[in-house]
Amino acid sequence: MCGFVGVIGGPRTAEGASHAVAAEIHLALQALQHRGQDSAGIATMSQDGRRFAFRRGLGQVSQAIGEGDLAALPGPLGLGHVRYPTVGRGVLEDAQPFFYRQPGVLMAHNGNITNVGALEEALAERSIHLMSRCDVEPALCVFSDALMQARPAGHRTEDALGALRVVQERVRGSYSLVAGLLLDGEPTLVVFRDPRGIRPAMVGRREDGAWIAASESVSLDALGFQHAFEPAPGEVVLLRGGREPERHALTSAGAAPCVFEAIYFARPDAVMSDRTVYEARFALGEALAARLREKGVEGDVVMPVPDTARPAATAVAEALHLPLREGFIKNRYSGRTFIMPDALTRKAALRLKLNPIPREIAGRRVILVDDSIVRGTTLRRVIELMDDVGAAEVHLAVHAPPVLHPCFYGIDMSTRDELFARRFTDGVLQGEAMARLEAAAAANLGVSSLTWLTVGALDDAMGGPRCAACFDGVYPEPIPAADRAAIEADRRAC
Repeated sequence: MCGFVGVIGGPRTAEGASHAVAAEIHLALQALQHRGQDSAGIATMSQDGRRFAFRRGLGQVSQAIGEGDLAALPGPLGLGHVRYPTVGRGVLEDAQPFFYRQPGVLMAHNGNITNVGALEEALAERSIHLMSRCDVEPALCVFSDALMQARPAGHRTEDALGALRVVQERVRGSYSLVAGLLLDGEPTLVVFRDPRGIRPAMVGRREDGAWIAASESVSLDALGFQHAFEPAPGEVVLLRGGREPERHALTSAGAAPCVFEAIYFARPDAVMSDRTVYEARFALGEALAARLREKGVEGDVVMPVPDTARPAATAVAEALHLPLREGFIKNRYSGRTFIMPDALTRKAALRLKLNPIPREIAGRRVILVDDSIVRGTTLRRVIELMDDVGAAEVHLAVHAPPVLHPCFYGIDMSTRDELFARRFTDGVLQGEAMARLEAAAAANLGVSSLTWLTVGALDDAMGGPRCAACFDGVYPEPIPAADRAAIEADRRAC
């Protein structure tokens, strides 16, 4: 779960000055702050490709990179990144972007590379050693090593395409990569998606000739870029200031974009696959309302768990002809809470972030809409708060199917044993199995009823290809048992 930005400025002025991009990247990263809060970084490259500058820090963008840092980041090409680790740790050594000295390449990514151990061993055989636990570093080393095998300097477009074919052959999992280097004598921004296109990537243009590549379109909006296109699965895009993009199709294995981006992760105003995330969540809410009607669930009011569930809750309220109310106010300034030693302080920490409005809840049958249930820990406390302020009934409605399988592609869904829904089913939801799962889970949470979407209803609402492995267990990019075990061991160690 990360966000990247790459920007290359427009053509140089008549006086030869180039457009510095660091300040713009800083703004774009703030638009992507929801994609990662553990660390942030910006790296830039000079016009001649001989000078590289970095600033990386822990925490949110405004904490990690200050005004003085931006002044030390010249250059017309730059990358930025916000990180939430799903491989490695939340330490400075793992913060992106990364740099490789030969031939001089910057790189950042979003995703989860699943065969890091095998890549590390193969690189060590060439005396290339890693300095972090971040999974983008081996991908960067594979790419740079392939470039250097093509020629020692003066790299060309065909060299980069050949090197990316090597990356595609050797690097497994999900990745949207952005890189900056000198190709054909020009600063070049390179965008590359895995053969399934699991993680998102957007490209935008601006009237001054500048180009941007980012994880979400909200970064484009912040800087006045127009959405140009989404790179296809397995596609390479080369961006140069003032020039039309070069698009090269490598091997595609069939699109399988992550459906959880629309359910939970992306901002509602982001555009993905020619549809806003808000529209997708609203459609999921309509499907959820149909399930609630089918089950005969009745309530007095509909309330979202802030903030992701709000579009779906709106759709549920409209479809069921019920009022939509805010039952909780989210404190946007509380920051992270420390691990609490007992139940009393844990509940206090939750109320610091989500405080109920008792007069909206007391005495009412509440249909509480949430986006998903992964571990269930926070949701259980939310329900306790509703009981404390006197809700007559709580009917939990979730605009996603049960999460039954861990994600290995970049969403922080933990090990299989920690998944809430897995406690009540063997993973097969045919016939009456869904009803039994919902009844058992509702009893465990202490709610009057629980309603999940089915995978079929999810597909009807979303349309198009998708990766929904966390729901149906079908992993579009195969993951050997050894790789799965290594990823789960890394997560347990965190």
